[in-house]
Order: sequence, then C-alpha cells, then structure tokens
Amino acid sequence: MPVAAMVLGARVEVAAALLPRVFNLCRHAQAQAVALALGHPLPPGGDEILRDHLLKFFVTWPAHLGQGARPLPAGWASDPAAVRAAVFGPAGLPARPAEMTDFLVSGQGAAPVLRAIDRAFPGREGVTAALPFADASNLWTGAPIENSPAARHAHRPALAAVEATHGRGPLWRAAARLFDIASLLDHTLPPSESPAPGEALVPATRGLYGLRLRAPDGIVTSFARVTPTDSLLVPGGVLAQSLASLDAARAGQAALLLDILDPCAPVKLTREAIHA
Repeated sequence: MPVAAMVLGARVEVAAALLPRVFNLCRHAQAQAVALALGHPLPPGGDEILRDHLLKFFVTWPAHLGQGARPLPAGWASDPAAVRAAVFGPAGLPARPAEMTDFLVSGQGAAPVLRAIDRAFPGREGVTAALPFADASNLWTGAPIENSPAARHAHRPALAAVEATHGRGPLWRAAARLFDIASLLDHTLPPSESPAPGEALVPATRGLYGLRLRAPDGIVTSFARVTPTDSLLVPGGVLAQSLASLDAARAGQAALLLDILDPCAPVKLTREAIHA
C-alpha cells in the first residue's frame, strides 16, 4: 500500500487520524507511533496486543491443530486474574526452565496448544538462525532480523530454555506470547520510545514498529515506516528460513507455521517457496 503517497502533503492531524484507520490490525500502535513522532501526548492504552495473543491461543492455533476453538476468557479486557488462570493455569507463568518443562506437559491453560505445536514440528523444523533482535540500530537496515514478540523476552530463562532445546522455531515464537501476555497484565511491556526527533519505536502485536515522520509547519513532508511484517518478509529473513527448514513430509504444516509467524499481509504459499 502506498502509504507515503496518502500522507505526504497532508496536515498532521489528517495523517494522525488516517493511519490507525488504514491499519486497523494494529490501530493503537499506529496512533501511538504518530503521536510520539510528532511529540504529542500518547493516546490511552489499548488492549489490541492482548486480544491478538488470546485469539491465537484460543481460536486460530487450536483450529489449525484440530483442537477446536474456545471462547476467550470471560471479561478478558478487564479481569487480569481470569486471563492468568485461563492462559497459565494454577501454577502461573513459568519463570525457570524446569517450570516451563512442567507447564508444557501440565494440560493447563495454553499448554495443550503449545505441546501440539511442538509435536507438529519435530526436530529443528521451522527453525531459523540466531538473527539479531530488532532495535533502533537495525530496524531500518532491511537486513534479516528477529522482529517478533520473542525478541522482547528471549532473555527470560524459561524461554531461553525452549530456544536451547528447540531452536528459534515455532514453539519458541508461540511460547513468547505467554510472556507478552504476562507483561501486558503486569504493565511491564517495553515502552514506546523516540530515539530521535520525528522517530518512534512502538511495541506491537507482531514485534517492533518503527515510524519516521517530519511535519514542519504542520504539513507532512517525509514519511517512512517499518513493520514487523516488513522484517519477516525480507529475503533470507525469518519467513524464508522457517519455510526452508520445513520437512517435505510435513508441508501441510506450512499454514500453521505461517499463522505462528503471523504476517499482517496476504502471503501465498507454494511448494517451491516452502522448499526453496
């Protein structure tokens, strides 16, 4: 989509109103990025990241895995305790490697979904190299990077243990959303930041979103953005590496793999792309 053409020459208030409407999958992230880049007050917090993660664990991934969709936790937008119980079970968020091991076989919360994902990709299928984590220094380079929720939580011992045993693959990326959910409930998600005037870096559902916007005299004169999907789709990046490592006997799992990687743009899978 030619976004720059839509906002260049427009007044800032028009651009600020337009972007969240055009990109409604990450409406709040768009609104935050524009406000931050312009030095305006940030809009009130939204619940889109929590909603998106819960939809994965309760609806789309179970559907792929033959488990059947379930309703989201009752009052999920206003009852953190209900979300914790539904996602983590009585033992709570696994913090240490042994706790993660126990959680995955517990049958509690989101564990059955994660265990099914693990079984769907045995060995090192769907695994990528250890790419640099997305940050202000590499987001704009166009080089392959890890721009996903996992990049926000790779330092956590329980998730690091998954990486050590399974690599940076489907289970690692899916399990990372557990820690994103916990951070959202605890209000400890990494904050949005402005590395330089006219720039914004905002945590979004799929990773780190970057925006560069200049508007002297209230008119937009330059505009650029980098989304987690942009990072995902670069040649030699996470999507290409993940598909290349998928065994031909399980090509049917490519749709599940794609849903875990979660691009917010249409992607057509072909056998040639899977085994390129």
